[in-house]
Amino acid sequence: MLEFMKDMLLILGRIVTIIPLLLFTTLFMGKRAIGELPVFDFLIVIILGALVGADIAEPDIKHLPTAFAIIAIGVFQRIVTRWKISNRKIGRLLTFEPTVVLQNGKFVNENLKKIRYSIDNILQMLREKDVFDINEVETAIIEANGALSVLKKPQKNSVTLEDMNIIKPTSTISFPVIVEGTLYTDVLRDVNLDEAWLQQELDNQGVNDLKDVFFASINRNRELHISLKNEKNLAIPTIKH
Repeated sequence: MLEFMKDMLLILGRIVTIIPLLLFTTLFMGKRAIGELPVFDFLIVIILGALVGADIAEPDIKHLPTAFAIIAIGVFQRIVTRWKISNRKIGRLLTFEPTVVLQNGKFVNENLKKIRYSIDNILQMLREKDVFDINEVETAIIEANGALSVLKKPQKNSVTLEDMNIIKPTSTISFPVIVEGTLYTDVLRDVNLDEAWLQQELDNQGVNDLKDVFFASINRNRELHISLKNEKNLAIPTIKH
């Protein structure tokens, strides 16, 4: 029992000393390390978490070497961050490049595959940006930290509508009706349409095979928007850090 109490007091003492040290090290590393979490900084956070967790939970681990390791990691991260700022080549090696995933309302299928994002991932992130219809998007980019940046088409910008004193009678929302060649018949029923109507619309837009459709959505106005698996003549801007 005495040995148990001794271990508990030792763990408590480590918590009291390690948390202020970790806080100081994090503040020393800078706001960027906790605000954006690029790849390198993410790895640093994981390592710090593993060090602190092992130090607190295992009394047999020596405390001072752990404290030194935390300080050394903080200094190392600060040095690497300066390298990244002063040398763009090093910066590119230590993080991801921005990736265009939507252009002119069309999914860029190949880029989605490269970064291993699904349609559902992008649609959720768009909704978090208050975008419920991909046809409103001019360009959408997955940034180095995994966040989504969205540039709306000028005519879809709500500020422009307000400047013109125009009030839209309803909000624009579209519903996925085809995802990677699979038809969602229940969505068609919800908007009082059938497969014959959909096939006619596909024909009108030059789509002969449902399997060629990467994503298609429909809104309450019965407007069908299609993004093909292999979009041609899609001008994708080159975006670098």
